[in-house]
Amino acid sequence: MQFARINDITIHYQVIGATGEKPVLVFVNSLGTDFRIWRDVVVRLAGEFAIVLYDKRGHGLSDVGQVPYSIEDHATDLAALLDLLSVRQAIVCGLSVGGLIAQSLYQRRPDLVRALVLSDTAHKIGTAEMWDARIAAIEAHGIEAVADSVLERWFTPAFRRPENVAFAGYRNMLIRQPVAGYIGTCAAVRDADYTEAAKKIAVPVLCVVGEDDGSTPPDLVLSMARLIPGARYEVISEAGHIPCVEQPEILTAILRPFFELVMHGDKDE
Repeated sequence: MQFARINDITIHYQVIGATGEKPVLVFVNSLGTDFRIWRDVVVRLAGEFAIVLYDKRGHGLSDVGQVPYSIEDHATDLAALLDLLSVRQAIVCGLSVGGLIAQSLYQRRPDLVRALVLSDTAHKIGTAEMWDARIAAIEAHGIEAVADSVLERWFTPAFRRPENVAFAGYRNMLIRQPVAGYIGTCAAVRDADYTEAAKKIAVPVLCVVGEDDGSTPPDLVLSMARLIPGARYEVISEAGHIPCVEQPEILTAILRPFFELVMHGDKDE
């Protein structure tokens, strides 16, 4: 395990491969998860790319720090981690709140971003009323009180079947996240609006979404893609909000040609 002291908190991260020798992929996980959600995609790409994964503040093995957060706080952490690792011009892949963090990173530190993969995310996610209600429920009763409704949006019925031990594991991942970190990040998502910023993104962007995503449905992700100049848009069948868990092979098959396009385009410049 690898840890770094960043912005007065301890961040848990992992680097696979030599970042100075190969193109770098950075993966940013969703609300209520840690970086292990990317495993089945990473194992398909390791060796071709250098890969950076990390637990954002308030999640996984990283410190909670001062709450509530803003998306900019999360992006500042990621920028500092990439600076520590001497990473520049990475392809940043963000899922859900991770996609908001990726958009903020590009806005604040475009030198760090070569391209963006925005998975199951949007320029603005949900309403203030929705997020305030979730925060209140968790403050009163804990994450487990909202777990079933959250998991219904994360995964398809086929994945949520009782005999699927992986589903039980991901439920454990959700309910074992630090309550303060989860609530702090809910507030960050509630307050984030990248509608205008999305229109100014000038790097290659791939927007992907699970066909059955109940958190950021395909129409919402498509609306974001239409804001971003030249963005590509793909829908993954038989997947909910976390395609990297439910359909890693399909997701990787979508990512590869986009990565090749990004790399080939740079070579032609």
